[in-house]
Amino acid sequence: MKTFTKVLATALTAAIGFSLVGCAANSSEEDHIYRTLDEIQESGVINIGVFSDKYPFGYVDENGSYQGYDVYYANRIAEDLGVEVNFVSTEAASRIEYLETGRVDVVLANFTVTAEREEVVDFANPYMNVALGIVSREDNVITSLDNWNPDDSIIVISGTTAETYLIENYPDIPLQKFDSYATAKEAFENGTSAAWANDNTEVIAFAIENEGYVVGIPSLGSQDTIAAAVTSGNESLLNWLNDELVTLGTEDFFHADYEATLIDVYGADYEDELVVEGGVI
Repeated sequence: MKTFTKVLATALTAAIGFSLVGCAANSSEEDHIYRTLDEIQESGVINIGVFSDKYPFGYVDENGSYQGYDVYYANRIAEDLGVEVNFVSTEAASRIEYLETGRVDVVLANFTVTAEREEVVDFANPYMNVALGIVSREDNVITSLDNWNPDDSIIVISGTTAETYLIENYPDIPLQKFDSYATAKEAFENGTSAAWANDNTEVIAFAIENEGYVVGIPSLGSQDTIAAAVTSGNESLLNWLNDELVTLGTEDFFHADYEATLIDVYGADYEDELVVEGGVI
Protein backbone atom coordinates (compact mmCIF):
# COMPACT_ATOMS: atom_id res chain seq x y z
CA MET A 1 0.00 0.00 0.00
CA LYS A 2 2.83 2.36 0.88
CA THR A 3 4.53 1.52 -2.36
CA PHE A 4 1.35 2.21 -4.35
CA THR A 5 0.85 5.56 -2.55
CA LYS A 6 4.44 6.58 -3.22
CA VAL A 7 4.17 5.71 -6.91
CA LEU A 8 0.86 7.59 -7.19
CA ALA A 9 2.34 10.68 -5.52
CA THR A 10 5.33 10.59 -7.85
CA ALA A 11 3.07 10.29 -10.90
CA LEU A 12 0.89 13.18 -9.73
CA THR A 13 3.92 15.35 -9.08
CA ALA A 14 5.28 14.62 -12.55
CA ALA A 15 1.90 15.33 -14.13
CA ILE A 16 1.52 18.63 -12.27
CA GLY A 17 5.07 19.60 -13.21
CA PHE A 18 4.43 18.78 -16.86
CA SER A 19 1.18 20.77 -16.73
CA LEU A 20 2.92 23.82 -15.26
CA VAL A 21 5.70 23.65 -17.83
CA GLY A 22 3.09 23.44 -20.55
CA CYS A 23 1.23 26.44 -19.12
CA ALA A 24 4.45 28.42 -18.90
CA ALA A 25 5.31 27.59 -22.48
CA ASN A 26 1.85 28.60 -23.67
CA SER A 27 2.03 31.77 -21.59
CA SER A 28 5.33 32.87 -23.10
CA GLU A 29 4.10 32.18 -26.60
CA GLU A 30 0.62 33.65 -26.37
CA ASP A 31 0.63 36.34 -23.68
CA HIS A 32 1.90 39.80 -24.57
CA ILE A 33 1.46 43.19 -23.03
CA TYR A 34 0.84 44.95 -26.34
CA ARG A 35 -2.17 44.82 -28.65
CA THR A 36 -1.63 43.44 -32.12
CA LEU A 37 -2.89 45.16 -35.25
CA ASP A 38 -5.92 42.84 -35.36
CA GLU A 39 -6.73 43.46 -31.69
CA ILE A 40 -6.58 47.23 -32.19
CA GLN A 41 -8.88 47.07 -35.19
CA GLU A 42 -11.29 44.75 -33.41
CA SER A 43 -11.48 47.16 -30.46
CA GLY A 44 -12.20 50.15 -32.71
CA VAL A 45 -9.73 52.39 -30.85
CA ILE A 46 -5.98 53.00 -31.01
CA ASN A 47 -4.20 54.56 -28.02
CA ILE A 48 -1.49 56.98 -29.14
CA GLY A 49 0.88 58.76 -26.76
CA VAL A 50 1.54 62.41 -27.66
CA PHE A 51 2.75 65.52 -25.87
CA SER A 52 0.13 67.91 -24.59
CA ASP A 53 2.46 70.86 -23.95
CA LYS A 54 5.02 70.84 -26.76
CA TYR A 55 3.83 73.35 -29.34
CA PRO A 56 3.78 72.96 -32.34
CA PHE A 57 4.28 69.17 -32.27
CA GLY A 58 1.79 68.05 -29.66
CA TYR A 59 -0.34 70.40 -27.56
CA VAL A 60 -3.88 71.02 -26.34
CA ASP A 61 -5.55 74.12 -27.79
CA GLU A 62 -7.96 76.53 -26.12
CA ASN A 63 -10.86 74.22 -26.97
CA GLY A 64 -9.26 71.23 -25.27
CA SER A 65 -8.38 69.51 -28.57
CA TYR A 66 -5.04 67.95 -29.39
CA GLN A 67 -3.15 69.70 -32.19
CA GLY A 68 0.30 69.67 -33.80
CA TYR A 69 2.57 67.86 -36.24
CA ASP A 70 2.52 64.52 -34.40
CA VAL A 71 -1.22 64.77 -33.78
CA TYR A 72 -1.89 65.38 -37.48
CA TYR A 73 -0.03 62.13 -38.24
CA ALA A 74 -1.81 60.26 -35.43
CA ASN A 75 -5.21 61.21 -36.81
CA ARG A 76 -4.25 59.84 -40.23
CA ILE A 77 -3.06 56.56 -38.71
CA ALA A 78 -6.41 56.10 -36.99
CA GLU A 79 -8.31 57.03 -40.14
CA ASP A 80 -6.43 54.52 -42.29
CA LEU A 81 -6.80 51.80 -39.66
CA GLY A 82 -10.54 52.48 -39.55
CA VAL A 83 -10.56 53.19 -35.81
CA GLU A 84 -10.98 56.09 -33.41
CA VAL A 85 -7.91 57.64 -31.80
CA ASN A 86 -7.54 58.00 -28.03
CA PHE A 87 -4.80 60.51 -27.27
CA VAL A 88 -2.80 59.78 -24.13
CA SER A 89 -0.82 62.72 -22.78
CA THR A 90 2.76 61.67 -22.12
CA GLU A 91 5.94 63.26 -20.87
CA ALA A 92 9.37 62.55 -22.31
CA ALA A 93 10.48 60.35 -19.42
CA SER A 94 7.34 58.18 -19.53
CA ARG A 95 7.28 57.33 -23.25
CA ILE A 96 9.01 53.96 -22.87
CA GLU A 97 7.11 53.08 -19.70
CA TYR A 98 3.76 53.70 -21.42
CA LEU A 99 4.70 51.25 -24.19
CA GLU A 100 6.11 48.62 -21.84
CA THR A 101 2.98 48.67 -19.68
CA GLY A 102 0.55 48.63 -22.61
CA ARG A 103 -0.92 52.01 -21.75
CA VAL A 104 -0.42 53.12 -25.36
CA ASP A 105 -0.16 51.25 -28.65
CA VAL A 106 2.05 53.83 -30.36
CA VAL A 107 4.16 56.75 -29.16
CA LEU A 108 4.22 59.81 -31.41
CA ALA A 109 5.86 62.31 -29.09
CA ASN A 110 8.90 63.65 -30.94
CA PHE A 111 10.66 60.36 -30.15
CA THR A 112 14.28 60.52 -31.30
CA VAL A 113 15.69 57.18 -32.44
CA THR A 114 18.75 56.12 -30.43
CA ALA A 115 20.61 52.82 -30.07
CA GLU A 116 19.79 52.72 -26.36
CA ARG A 117 16.07 53.14 -26.97
CA GLU A 118 16.09 50.57 -29.76
CA GLU A 119 17.03 47.97 -27.15
CA VAL A 120 13.69 48.37 -25.36
CA VAL A 121 11.16 49.57 -27.99
CA ASP A 122 10.70 49.03 -31.72
CA PHE A 123 10.90 52.10 -33.95
CA ALA A 124 9.19 52.41 -37.29
CA ASN A 125 11.01 54.16 -40.13
CA PRO A 126 11.51 57.92 -39.63
CA TYR A 127 9.21 60.78 -40.55
CA MET A 128 11.38 63.70 -39.46
CA ASN A 129 15.00 64.82 -39.06
CA VAL A 130 16.24 66.48 -35.90
CA ALA A 131 19.38 67.59 -34.04
CA LEU A 132 20.01 69.15 -30.66
CA GLY A 133 20.16 72.91 -30.19
CA ILE A 134 20.91 75.46 -27.47
CA VAL A 135 18.87 78.63 -26.89
CA SER A 136 20.03 81.43 -24.60
CA ARG A 137 19.28 85.09 -23.88
CA GLU A 138 20.37 87.71 -26.38
CA ASP A 139 22.38 89.52 -23.69
CA ASN A 140 24.40 86.34 -23.05
CA VAL A 141 24.34 84.24 -26.22
CA ILE A 142 25.84 80.78 -25.78
CA THR A 143 27.70 79.78 -28.97
CA SER A 144 29.91 77.06 -27.47
CA LEU A 145 29.78 74.67 -24.52
CA ASP A 146 33.55 74.73 -24.09
CA ASN A 147 34.93 76.68 -21.10
CA TRP A 148 31.51 76.63 -19.45
CA ASN A 149 31.00 78.79 -16.37
CA PRO A 150 30.54 76.24 -13.56
CA ASP A 151 28.15 78.59 -11.77
CA ASP A 152 25.69 78.37 -14.67
CA SER A 153 23.36 75.49 -15.51
CA ILE A 154 21.51 74.26 -18.60
CA ILE A 155 17.84 73.30 -18.57
CA VAL A 156 16.92 69.89 -20.01
CA ILE A 157 13.83 67.70 -20.08
CA SER A 158 14.30 64.40 -18.23
CA GLY A 159 14.42 61.40 -20.54
CA THR A 160 15.43 63.34 -23.66
CA THR A 161 18.45 62.99 -25.94
CA ALA A 162 19.61 66.43 -24.79
CA GLU A 163 19.98 65.14 -21.23
CA THR A 164 21.81 62.01 -22.38
CA TYR A 165 24.13 63.92 -24.73
CA LEU A 166 25.17 66.49 -22.14
CA ILE A 167 25.77 63.89 -19.42
CA GLU A 168 27.96 61.86 -21.76
CA ASN A 169 29.84 64.69 -23.45
CA TYR A 170 29.81 67.55 -20.92
CA PRO A 171 29.57 65.88 -17.51
CA ASP A 172 30.86 68.99 -15.69
CA ILE A 173 28.00 71.22 -16.85
CA PRO A 174 25.26 71.39 -14.18
CA LEU A 175 21.86 70.36 -15.49
CA GLN A 176 18.51 71.60 -14.25
CA LYS A 177 16.02 68.85 -15.08
CA PHE A 178 12.27 69.08 -15.57
CA ASP A 179 9.64 66.48 -16.42
CA SER A 180 7.47 68.67 -18.63
CA TYR A 181 8.10 71.22 -21.36
CA ALA A 182 5.78 73.70 -19.70
CA THR A 183 7.74 73.79 -16.44
CA ALA A 184 11.06 73.92 -18.33
CA LYS A 185 9.91 76.93 -20.36
CA GLU A 186 8.64 78.68 -17.27
CA ALA A 187 11.93 78.13 -15.44
CA PHE A 188 13.96 79.34 -18.42
CA GLU A 189 11.83 82.47 -18.78
CA ASN A 190 12.31 83.12 -15.05
CA GLY A 191 16.09 83.08 -15.53
CA THR A 192 16.96 80.00 -13.49
CA SER A 193 19.52 78.80 -16.08
CA ALA A 194 21.83 80.32 -18.68
CA ALA A 195 20.53 78.16 -21.53
CA TRP A 196 18.06 75.49 -22.58
CA ALA A 197 19.09 72.38 -24.51
CA ASN A 198 16.48 70.51 -26.51
CA ASP A 199 15.64 69.38 -30.03
CA ASN A 200 16.69 72.18 -32.36
CA THR A 201 13.11 72.38 -33.65
CA GLU A 202 11.93 73.15 -30.14
CA VAL A 203 14.54 75.81 -29.31
CA ILE A 204 14.20 77.48 -32.73
CA ALA A 205 10.45 77.72 -32.17
CA PHE A 206 10.99 79.13 -28.69
CA ALA A 207 13.35 81.85 -29.98
CA ILE A 208 10.97 82.79 -32.81
CA GLU A 209 7.99 83.07 -30.47
CA ASN A 210 9.78 84.87 -27.61
CA GLU A 211 11.68 88.12 -27.99
CA GLY A 212 15.07 88.37 -26.34
CA TYR A 213 16.26 84.81 -27.06
CA VAL A 214 18.76 83.50 -29.61
CA VAL A 215 19.64 79.99 -30.79
CA GLY A 216 23.42 80.34 -30.52
CA ILE A 217 23.99 76.62 -31.21
CA PRO A 218 21.47 75.43 -33.84
CA SER A 219 23.01 71.97 -34.25
CA LEU A 220 24.78 70.04 -31.52
CA GLY A 221 26.03 66.48 -31.88
CA SER A 222 24.85 64.18 -34.65
CA GLN A 223 21.82 64.49 -36.91
CA ASP A 224 19.09 62.14 -35.72
CA THR A 225 15.60 61.08 -36.77
CA ILE A 226 12.14 61.09 -35.22
CA ALA A 227 9.96 57.99 -35.55
CA ALA A 228 6.88 56.30 -34.19
CA ALA A 229 7.58 53.64 -31.56
CA VAL A 230 5.68 50.49 -30.58
CA THR A 231 6.16 47.95 -27.82
CA SER A 232 9.08 45.61 -28.51
CA GLY A 233 7.88 42.56 -30.42
CA ASN A 234 4.69 44.08 -31.83
CA GLU A 235 5.61 43.17 -35.39
CA SER A 236 2.11 43.37 -36.90
CA LEU A 237 1.66 47.01 -35.87
CA LEU A 238 5.26 47.92 -36.72
CA ASN A 239 4.98 46.45 -40.22
CA TRP A 240 1.71 48.25 -40.82
CA LEU A 241 3.25 51.59 -39.77
CA ASN A 242 6.18 51.10 -42.14
CA ASP A 243 3.86 50.20 -45.01
CA GLU A 244 1.74 53.25 -44.15
CA LEU A 245 4.81 55.51 -44.40
CA VAL A 246 5.44 54.28 -47.94
CA THR A 247 1.83 54.98 -48.91
CA LEU A 248 1.86 58.42 -47.30
CA GLY A 249 5.10 59.23 -49.10
CA THR A 250 3.38 58.91 -52.47
CA GLU A 251 1.14 61.85 -51.57
CA ASP A 252 3.81 63.97 -49.78
CA PHE A 253 1.79 63.63 -46.61
CA PHE A 254 4.43 64.98 -44.22
CA HIS A 255 5.02 68.07 -46.36
CA ALA A 256 1.28 68.70 -46.08
CA ASP A 257 1.54 68.07 -42.32
CA TYR A 258 4.41 70.56 -42.06
CA GLU A 259 2.49 73.19 -44.00
CA ALA A 260 -0.58 72.69 -41.84
CA THR A 261 1.15 72.71 -38.44
CA LEU A 262 4.75 73.97 -38.58
CA ILE A 263 5.16 76.51 -41.36
CA ASP A 264 3.84 79.41 -39.26
CA VAL A 265 6.60 78.69 -36.75
CA TYR A 266 9.56 77.72 -38.92
CA GLY A 267 8.71 79.10 -42.35
CA ALA A 268 9.28 77.34 -45.65
CA ASP A 269 13.09 77.37 -45.42
CA TYR A 270 13.21 74.49 -42.94
CA GLU A 271 10.61 72.27 -44.62
CA ASP A 272 12.78 70.07 -46.83
CA GLU A 273 15.46 69.89 -44.15
CA LEU A 274 13.09 68.59 -41.47
CA VAL A 275 10.55 66.48 -43.37
CA VAL A 276 11.15 62.81 -44.23
CA GLU A 277 8.79 61.22 -46.74
CA GLY A 278 8.21 57.51 -47.30
CA GLY A 279 10.31 56.55 -44.28
CA VAL A 280 13.53 57.05 -46.25
CA ILE A 281 16.18 59.60 -45.25
